[in-house]
Amino acid sequence: MKRAFDIAASGATLLMLLPLFLTVAALIKLDSPGPVFFSQTRWGKDGKKIRVFKFRSMRTDLCDVTGVAQTVQNDPRVTRVGAVLRRTNIDELPQLLNVLKGDMSLVGPRCHAIGMLAAGIPYEELVPDYHRRHVVRPGLTGLAQMRGLRGPTDRPGKARARIACDLHYVENFSFWLDMRIIFGTIVSELKGGKGF
Repeated sequence: MKRAFDIAASGATLLMLLPLFLTVAALIKLDSPGPVFFSQTRWGKDGKKIRVFKFRSMRTDLCDVTGVAQTVQNDPRVTRVGAVLRRTNIDELPQLLNVLKGDMSLVGPRCHAIGMLAAGIPYEELVPDYHRRHVVRPGLTGLAQMRGLRGPTDRPGKARARIACDLHYVENFSFWLDMRIIFGTIVSELKGGKGF
């Protein structure tokens, strides 16, 4: 049921958002040289490595393809258009292609870049159970994001809280929990929050 919903919802959303995708692509090309999309290697289900797509929001000569160097406020790497894309979370929408492909789900633990740091420490060292979050497909949004645990992981406590949410989701997954998270994410976005 979860996979069928992922295919139907991501496919329909991609078709509906096609005009937005074309507009964003044009703005990115006008704003700075480089490709429209940015791809990065991240953790997928069962610890497999997957390529995740985003709209490019950084200058190509300054971006960190590993994703280990987290974005900070007023980051000089972020383009003018990129700042808007990040603030509105539009930069994340190409991950719907990953959902349609089957590498990701609409709901699940957010997929992390390989070697992701939390408060300057590798996640695996900070949280011993870290890789348990990878027994399910990573999600476009998740329980941690719905609860507002998004942004730079500059404090160990915040990083541990995120993983605790991820593990709670893994242990208590249900289709109805997914629906609650999707609804909560939409409400958060409409309020200007950080659902994705």
